[in-house]
Amino acid sequence: MLSNIAARDVETLIHPYTNLSTFRETGSLVLERGHGVWVYDSDGRPYLEGMSGLWCTALGYSNEELVEAAAEQMGRLPFAHLFSGRSHDPAIELAETLKELMPVPTSKIFFTSSGSEANDAQIKLLWYMNNALGRPRKKKIIGRRKGYHGVTVATASLTGLPANHTDWDLPIPGFLHAACPHHYRGAEAGESEEAFSQRLADELEAQIIAEDPETVAAFFVEPVMGAGGAIVPPAGYFAAIQPVLERYDVRLVADEVICGFGRLGTWFGSEALGIRPHTLSFAKALTSGYLPLGGISIDEPLYRAMLDESAKLGGFGHGTTYSGHPVACAVANRALHIYRRDRIVERAAEKAPHFQARLSSLADHPLVGEARGIGMIGGIELVADKGDKRQYPPKAGVAARCVAFAQDEGLIVRFLMGDRIAVCPPLVIETDEIDTLFERLRRALDRTATWIVQEGLEPMPAA
Repeated sequence: MLSNIAARDVETLIHPYTNLSTFRETGSLVLERGHGVWVYDSDGRPYLEGMSGLWCTALGYSNEELVEAAAEQMGRLPFAHLFSGRSHDPAIELAETLKELMPVPTSKIFFTSSGSEANDAQIKLLWYMNNALGRPRKKKIIGRRKGYHGVTVATASLTGLPANHTDWDLPIPGFLHAACPHHYRGAEAGESEEAFSQRLADELEAQIIAEDPETVAAFFVEPVMGAGGAIVPPAGYFAAIQPVLERYDVRLVADEVICGFGRLGTWFGSEALGIRPHTLSFAKALTSGYLPLGGISIDEPLYRAMLDESAKLGGFGHGTTYSGHPVACAVANRALHIYRRDRIVERAAEKAPHFQARLSSLADHPLVGEARGIGMIGGIELVADKGDKRQYPPKAGVAARCVAFAQDEGLIVRFLMGDRIAVCPPLVIETDEIDTLFERLRRALDRTATWIVQEGLEPMPAA
């Protein structure tokens, strides 16, 4: 029997990435408040928020400075847009700070309201740039299988997950997908991480040649793949693929929506993994998730092409109402001040070894085939047989069941495709709270193992 508020929820809201059918029986977890790394439901029960909301609340919940920044800006200038040459101090200040922080040469910043919008803008600007440069055929975009870049028509096409394509009539033409850099699942027997990386680079080169390099505009990457499974790239991956892209004049776009602002112990994931992108997308932790705000960096060659095309056409025909919203920018400015003053990024790097040690310790659990991460993010993969890596049938929902047990233990984590579970706590989590997180996750794994026996689940047949 659903509570009154849960019943109201079922009858009024559509929930993203939810089984809309079974949800009518299970209902929702209704949260009412949060503080630090903890959130509380409508019955007052606490949960350790092990996913930073949705990879974003890096500074935790109820940070009074961020609340104050929003209130101050609301009272001064609650809305202003950037259309037709208008501007305001919060957007200017934020763009200046972001240019300083960018790990690559950056000419300008363009603001959006989300990561999806940021990547969508990247795609449009790539097309716009190549038209300006007289290269109308150079328009194809390559993503990666299991990559995630958003849910607009273009970014969902770029995303490499079946759920974002099946029955959505996607991907649209012009979007391609390279292999997923997941050594645990993709490597051949005895293949080292470095050899696997070189093989993927060779495959990417062959793909570009087969498509004709004059038609391929860009390759999009997440430093660590988020929604596809919290997958860390193998050793040597980016060092192997970047020369290929340079050889065929294919621009590299880093999707830093999850990894940006300290998640890997550096300001941007590109710094931690040796990525040299032309431009990057950001969102989420920029405001610690308190208000919607995203954006992209724009390098000088792209900016010059935009100038030329704008002059030719008499204007720049792109923008959204809330791009550079003053309240969101004010919160982001305060968040970046806190990151710097409190050494949030450096402290995340200091805590990362303990976080990764606790994550790695789960590899000894009978259900865990892989437990791997970097910085303050990690993923585990549940398997039925550690030897041959066989899994339970997808319809059994083993990872989903484990996440439900974790919630019952007072921990919020997220299940992803392929029976993977992601862990991505606020960067302000303390060492004892990291221990609490993994103790509760281990108990959830134990309960899942017991449930599997009770249900009599059998692994999928060997391939």
